[in-house]
Amino acid sequence: MGRREGTDYHLSADELERFRSDGWVKLHGLLSGDELRPLELVYERFLSREIEVPGRDFCDMSSDYEKPLADFSILNVMLPRRYFPNWVGNLYEQRAASVARQLCGPDMCIDYDQLIAKRPHKADAVFHWHQDLGYWPVTPDTRTASFWLALDATTLENGCMRFVSGSHTEPKLRAHEPMLGDRSKSHTLVAHVDEARERVVAALLARGDATVHHERTVHGSGGNSSDGWRRGYVMAFRSQATVAEERARGFTHSHNDALEVLTKVGQDR
Repeated sequence: MGRREGTDYHLSADELERFRSDGWVKLHGLLSGDELRPLELVYERFLSREIEVPGRDFCDMSSDYEKPLADFSILNVMLPRRYFPNWVGNLYEQRAASVARQLCGPDMCIDYDQLIAKRPHKADAVFHWHQDLGYWPVTPDTRTASFWLALDATTLENGCMRFVSGSHTEPKLRAHEPMLGDRSKSHTLVAHVDEARERVVAALLARGDATVHHERTVHGSGGNSSDGWRRGYVMAFRSQATVAEERARGFTHSHNDALEVLTKVGQDR
């Protein structure tokens, strides 16, 4: 098990091996409850819309862009650091950065962040199976460490993350189709998983735990049938060269990116 030390989180040999073999690993206590609380207060300001997030960077990931806020099942906030600059360099970011360097090398930097919150009693709060690389432009260096920090304990009942362990070793990216047939209606992509045949593992997390996964690892999550929220805080780290190339192409991970940029993603893989 890894350990916290200041702004760092030191991975154990077992955690390093699990990331390499399974394509993901659970990090116990990446943040303590006391360390999580200041982030949680800001998180709630995003969900209540006290912090303004324009356009499609505040959307529902379970349906189309036109769904009214009151009916959102998966509240999604893209690039919260952009809309709340005081979050830049927060403790979670620093600890995640230290893990990303251990997993992928010293040139890793943050590419984007994201908040994903499932309302209680929302069976349709399903984040469909996908590989992160299916959402991104083709670049020579795909190294990625994607983090999912739990602000609430996650269970099968409230729609915890699930991973297809070992799927990162497949030679080709799986086919991804727009959930609603058109990415102008919803950003969400869907890949096929045969749950009866593949090694699907549920990531049951305590508050302050996190997962980190490879860019090709297939993952998703189910609906929330519980009485409480299921709130997660995502950060993805990629090489400095890759981030620079994405930005040069006009790709920022914002859901407000021009449709012509999004439609080029995933081609020629």
